[in-house]
Amino acid sequence: MKAQPESALSRQLAYGESALAPYAACAVTSRGRRYEEPAPQFRTEYQRDRDRVIHSTAFRRLVYKTQVFVNHEGDMYRTRLTHSLEVAQIARSVAHALRLNTQLIECISLAHDLGHTPFGHAGQDTLNACMRDYGGFEHNLQSLRVVDELEEQYADFPGLNLTFESREGILKHCSKKNARNLGELGQRFLRGELPGLEAQLADIADALAYNNHDVDDGLRAGLIRIEDLLTTSLFRTAYEEVRQRYDHLQGRRLTHEIVRRMINALVTDLINSSASRINDSDPKSIDDVRHLDSRLIGFSEEVGQQHLELKQFLMANLYRHHRVVRMTTRAKRTLKLLFEAFFEDIRLLPEEYAATAERWESAQGPPGRARAVADYIAGMTDRYAIQEYERMFEKWESS
Repeated sequence: MKAQPESALSRQLAYGESALAPYAACAVTSRGRRYEEPAPQFRTEYQRDRDRVIHSTAFRRLVYKTQVFVNHEGDMYRTRLTHSLEVAQIARSVAHALRLNTQLIECISLAHDLGHTPFGHAGQDTLNACMRDYGGFEHNLQSLRVVDELEEQYADFPGLNLTFESREGILKHCSKKNARNLGELGQRFLRGELPGLEAQLADIADALAYNNHDVDDGLRAGLIRIEDLLTTSLFRTAYEEVRQRYDHLQGRRLTHEIVRRMINALVTDLINSSASRINDSDPKSIDDVRHLDSRLIGFSEEVGQQHLELKQFLMANLYRHHRVVRMTTRAKRTLKLLFEAFFEDIRLLPEEYAATAERWESAQGPPGRARAVADYIAGMTDRYAIQEYERMFEKWESS
């Protein structure tokens, strides 16, 4: 007897998706991939997406791309890789509580920084300035470019060929000009629609993770002090809780106890506030979510203000600290000189990138040449960018 085709419902039951809320993304009803592929046999489409991200070259490089500190400043600080893992952990916890798709949220969280440049935001700002006359550069769009085009692993298609929902979560922001070139994925930006809840959650989990973990790294580096952080209500509340229970705690254990309480307070509020908004809006499907007037995933007003206060403190006291400014100034000079040298003479590029630059320049003119150079530089790790700079210019001295 010929086997009957497996129904969407039976596949959903087999992979545990029957426990998802009706407004969650569901792998069996995904909008699909850019290039058709046979369905995976023993995992969902979103599990396949996550696995492809983990095995990608860009993901492995995140271990040598930093958040605030340049990689060679020390191995105790967070990197883009550890940050991505921390975002995934936080997002999975919230997703589970809200009955969202934990497999999809993990994929988005792990992939969201794949397009980030070396030297963090300083690198992005520099590349954007270098690319100003050639279409600009934005790491969020570059992450999509990595999974859609730049990864070279599969014989049948470029990139990783992720599902629509994974790509939607990776592309958090996009101008209408760029959206017009992205087909179906760009339509929500043109129509003013919202992304699914998993994409909304990945966005806020990213900010939650880096704010709190930059507190940890900043204290460890001695760039900020507990006494100064006590001016922020979120930190002060957690500090007082720890001091009340562990009066003599000091050093790393004190910092860890404070930071973990800050994260717990934010996650708890995020779950409760988001659940309340979801209950009030009562969406019946992911499409209902897309057509709402405002996002459902977010903090309460009070906690949102506390989170913003912490972010503003870090901006004023950590990111603008003279030691960080010295690092970022040197990083910007490094990438600017590399871009100018490669753009002026593509023979300085590795052979495959030089060939790509020549081909794209023939098709698009100078913007094609510039984009090939930007792709090469954006893919560098901190230490590789430093090595390239030293090979071409001079010794890269530490501050």
